[in-house]
Amino acid sequence: MSQAYRDSTYLFAVTQALHVLAVTVFVGAIAIGDLRLLEWGPVGQSCASIARSAHRVLLWAGLAVLVTGIPQFTANALSYHRSALFMFKMYLLAAALVFTATLRWRVAVADEGRLPSWVRKVVGAVSLALWVAVTISGRLITYYG
Repeated sequence: MSQAYRDSTYLFAVTQALHVLAVTVFVGAIAIGDLRLLEWGPVGQSCASIARSAHRVLLWAGLAVLVTGIPQFTANALSYHRSALFMFKMYLLAAALVFTATLRWRVAVADEGRLPSWVRKVVGAVSLALWVAVTISGRLITYYG
């Protein structure tokens, strides 16, 4: 499978394009919630409302990222395995996923007055920083990985 993937003229390019699209939608769904936590996003809606609305998009886009990312990994698994930048991205990704699924989710869906605003802002800033770092490290793999 990975050899056919490497040898195909269009398969890698199409998968890469779909992967970038899925990452963009995924990070967009994260960013809208994080911006609201930072009180920069759509202030007409509650954080909980935005988090619940973005949840389905986040899950589908995450699945698309996974489905398009696995073939890309298998095509160059040995070089990725030896890449310190790839390993760094994977650790960042694991941290971002755990943070998003646990602390960020609980803070985002909490009642507005339940938590101090600084807690929401810190969680939003950390989440945004983690996902931006994952995205940037993923792009850097192309050039330095």
